[in-house]
Amino acid sequence: MSRPPLRIVLADDERMVRTALRVILEAEPDLTVVGEAVDGAEAVSRVRALAPDVVLMDVRMPGIDGIRATEQILATMPEPPRIVVVTTFENDSYVYGALRAGASGFLLKRADPEELVGAVRLVARGDCLLFPAAVRALADRHAAATAPAAAPWVARLTDREADVLRLMARGLSNHEMSERLGVGPQTVKTHVAAILAKTGSRDRTQAVIAAYEGGFLMKKT
Repeated sequence: MSRPPLRIVLADDERMVRTALRVILEAEPDLTVVGEAVDGAEAVSRVRALAPDVVLMDVRMPGIDGIRATEQILATMPEPPRIVVVTTFENDSYVYGALRAGASGFLLKRADPEELVGAVRLVARGDCLLFPAAVRALADRHAAATAPAAAPWVARLTDREADVLRLMARGLSNHEMSERLGVGPQTVKTHVAAILAKTGSRDRTQAVIAAYEGGFLMKKT
C-alpha cells in the first residue's frame, strides 16, 4: 500500500518563487503543495488550518518574518510540521534565529531542484538539514556573545554522548555515527535522545546550536 504524498505549505512573499517551488515539488509523485502564504501571519494561519508535513518558510517576509512565524507554529501546534527556512545567503543572521527557534534546517534559494526535493523528504522523515560549515560560521558570529561560560548541561553529558554530539555537529547521520563509534544504530539513537533531553532541544539542529551557545563545541573542538 503506497503512502499518501507529503503535504507542503510554501511561505514566500514573492509569487515567482512560490510558483517555481510548486512546479519543482509537484513534479514528484510523493509530494504535493497544499497551500501558499505571502507573509508570516498568513503562514501561521495556513499551517494551523492545513496541518502540512513540511513548510518551506522564507526567512525574510513583511510583517511577521519567518523566525517569528516558526516560533508561533512550533509553540502552538501539538504536532507541528517540520520547517525549512529558505534564504538567499548562508551567513544570514535570520537563519541562525530560525534554527534557534526550532527550524529543522535551511536551504539557499539557489539550491538545485534535486536538493530541494531531497531536503523535503529528509526533514519529513525526522532528520535535519545540517550544513556543518555554515552552522559553524553562523555560530562564530552569534554564539560567542551568548555563551561566556559552559552551560550546566555540558557537565551532565556522558563521554559517549559528548562523542555523539561532536559527530552530530559534523553532520553525520545515525548510521554514519554507528559505524564511526562501533556501536549499533539503536544505541546511537538512544544517545541522541538523551542529548536532546539534556540540551532541551526539539531536534538535532537545535542540539548543535545549543552545543555552540552552551560553550561545548567552542571549548571541546
